[in-house]
Amino acid sequence: MMRQVLRALSTVLIVSGGLLIADAAATVTWQEPLSAFLGHLNQNKLKGQLNRLQAAGLTPIERRVISQLPDEHARLAFLARSFKRRASNGQAIGRIKMPEIGASWVIVKGTTTADLRRGPGVYPQTPLPGAPGTVAIAGHRTTFRHIDRLKSGDPINVTLPYARFTYRVEHRRIVGPNDIWVIKRVGYSRLVLTACHPLYSAAKRIVVFARLVRSQPLGGAAKSTENRSSPRA
Repeated sequence: MMRQVLRALSTVLIVSGGLLIADAAATVTWQEPLSAFLGHLNQNKLKGQLNRLQAAGLTPIERRVISQLPDEHARLAFLARSFKRRASNGQAIGRIKMPEIGASWVIVKGTTTADLRRGPGVYPQTPLPGAPGTVAIAGHRTTFRHIDRLKSGDPINVTLPYARFTYRVEHRRIVGPNDIWVIKRVGYSRLVLTACHPLYSAAKRIVVFARLVRSQPLGGAAKSTENRSSPRA
């Protein structure tokens, strides 16, 4: 009798162990299937929100102000600040693409837990692209899964309704979770991406530093640039 009980218990333990191993393997292989699925649904919602935002274009006040500003840098800086003020937390504000690793995500304003469930988020204490300083974007590591593959010189494109910005990766670094110096302003416009490290752990952070190399006004901002640069008859 005792032998049968032990045999049954052994079978249960073996099956349970197998299930745990299978679950771990599925998590690694499928990038946390439930989280990935929910993230995909959230991204689809954000795409619709971003499309509506882009179709709306600049506000009348924004158009009036940028028509009076002297150059492209001043116009983009104004639009970055104006857009950040009128965007609500968790709202879609643009898109980030990393072609070298095949990544493309709609980004949101804010880095709360709820914000990052929707997509990568811009740190509230940093500016949006176009304004001087360091633009910092945080993402779950299952979102920024392969940023450890980015290397020096790789392009990162960030597009907002008013302009497209191209950055070039400078380097990566592993830091502690409280090393906020990585998002501080430096002597040039840059982009910083942060995510937990290693994968499935919050022990450290992986940080990618990239430098702004090109800005291209879009929509109403581009038209205003063309209008101001056109010679008068």
